Amino acid sequence: MRKPDENLHEDRRHQILDAAGTCFARSGFHQTTMQDVAAEAGMSPGNIYRYFASKDALIAGMTERDRAMILQDFSAIADETNLIDALAGLARKHLVEGTCGQSALALEIWSEGARNPAVGAMIRGIERAVHEGLCDVLRRVQSQGRVAPGVNVDDVARFIGTLVDGLFKRRALEDDFDGEWAVALIVAVTEAALSGRLALNATSLREPMMALRNAAPAH
Repeated sequence: MRKPDENLHEDRRHQILDAAGTCFARSGFHQTTMQDVAAEAGMSPGNIYRYFASKDALIAGMTERDRAMILQDFSAIADETNLIDALAGLARKHLVEGTCGQSALALEIWSEGARNPAVGAMIRGIERAVHEGLCDVLRRVQSQGRVAPGVNVDDVARFIGTLVDGLFKRRALEDDFDGEWAVALIVAVTEAALSGRLALNATSLREPMMALRNAAPAH
């Protein structure tokens, strides 16, 4: 059991990370100062620095917390009988129940990751955790005999991750975003991919592109 002072320390860290997320989503990473985060958290700037030395450290804290939550999410559905429905529940958690501010924060961190190698490395770590969690779930679906022969679950997991990233962007930017439609889309394409009706391997994907190129009129 953790000691009370350890609990307080962890609670303060979460309080600061929540405040930083609010500030980054509202004003952007570079426009936000540590003083802004302190004000949002209701703490003094000096106290903030006892927990996080910089804005990069705040992002590191956010990504580590997100990684732990991702692992917890996938662990929670490990024993579910209908894993496709369980995946739909996870998608609904982030695309329907989660706030638009969380999606906006993801965009802000992705943008910073394109410029900041350290942040980029953190983001890739999160993406690996998501990919590995999806692969584990899909392999369990495969063990239940619900995946067509020849389907590569690694390809399917990569496809789902790419689709969800795009939907996160739309959730952040579109006032009329329909989260339930997004969840239904994820379920439909996942089932199509697992059944073999949607080919995702590199060879199958390249063949239609080659056909289109060959059919294009010469200039």
